[in-house]
Amino acid sequence: MSRLEYYSRPLVAFDPANKEHRSFYHQFLVSNTWGTCPVRFICPAESGGDLIKMMQRQLVDYYVKKEFKS
Repeated sequence: MSRLEYYSRPLVAFDPANKEHRSFYHQFLVSNTWGTCPVRFICPAESGGDLIKMMQRQLVDYYVKKEFKS
């Protein structure tokens, strides 16, 4: 394992149900940078390679399901 790999931020999949992940996304919207985020989010190839749009879609789905769950 290289030093760069050892010291890099961990890779995680964005989970809209995770309050911490939503907080990281909010910080990005405020600062317009991922520089202070302690993790790196994975962007699957099927999402088109656009991390922000993928997160927005997942958040909309999460909040709509939360609002209208029966």
